[in-house]
Amino acid sequence: MDPKTSDPKTTDPKTTDPLSQVFSLLDVRAARCTRFEAGGRWSYRFPAKSDLKFGAVIQGECWIDFGDEARHQLASGDCFLLSNAPAYILANDEHLAPEDGIAAFDWAQSDVARHAGGDTVLLAGSFGFEASDAELLLDALPRFLLIPSRSPPASVIQSTLGILDLEIRGTGIGAAVLTNRLADVLLVQVLRAALDQTDGEGLGWINALVDARIGKAIGLMHADAAHPWTLDALAGAVAMSRSAFSKRFKSLVGLAPLDYLLRWRMRLARDQLRLGASVSAIAARLGYSSESAFGHAFKRVYGQAPKRYWRRQAIGEKFLINPNK
Repeated sequence: MDPKTSDPKTTDPKTTDPLSQVFSLLDVRAARCTRFEAGGRWSYRFPAKSDLKFGAVIQGECWIDFGDEARHQLASGDCFLLSNAPAYILANDEHLAPEDGIAAFDWAQSDVARHAGGDTVLLAGSFGFEASDAELLLDALPRFLLIPSRSPPASVIQSTLGILDLEIRGTGIGAAVLTNRLADVLLVQVLRAALDQTDGEGLGWINALVDARIGKAIGLMHADAAHPWTLDALAGAVAMSRSAFSKRFKSLVGLAPLDYLLRWRMRLARDQLRLGASVSAIAARLGYSSESAFGHAFKRVYGQAPKRYWRRQAIGEKFLINPNK
């Protein structure tokens, strides 16, 4: 089927779980992956990150310190995510004054940084998002999420890290493509592991996906976004009262049910714009009575009319979600 004429009300049947559906539409962009090798005594300060970053210790041990007594010991096999993290220090000596971890190495010329040996080795990489997508994912995560080497999923993560490490150090054709794809795989593996070890506690919207009732409601909206869902219909479908459903949905997702539905529809619309579908066709497929009604809904989420938004996107400009909505 031509993607320009496919029905956006449903997602690919191969991606039936809500997390897969969300990732199929999120504009996730894996940035470069890097390797850090250090020997002797060392301490480096790194700046705050406004996006999502992963790190993993594949040899040795060290500390990560966020100040205000938030310090965590890291050992070989540990993997972690940083989400909107403040400035932090990586070190193996807490008494050593930290150096600037950006200025100390020539990151512009190499993906591998070295300091006096290789007793400790870390891999790292970051992910960028469309601004409105970042709100959906990053707000669900704590600033520091650790998957220790002793956790059951760690062996699977370590297998991915091993391949990623070979690609970072290698010079084979297609290495950049492979590192980006492996980073995507690693992100999903770490999120799975986080759900396993925390039962979703503290993971916000991600926890909602595995909640028996709220996850089902999200699945219904994803499966047929064009359906004229009402609060009563969604609550009834998961056997909850309207008030209890609304309260639990917002506590887990951070949005009211129909607000989430609106944003999901607009993500589907944005994906169809990317594929070249017309505004009138998208409006009809998503259940809007007119192109004008769809345009108002799109502008409410993305702050721009659909055509203008996509023209700006096409030349690389990114717009923040409307802060007043």
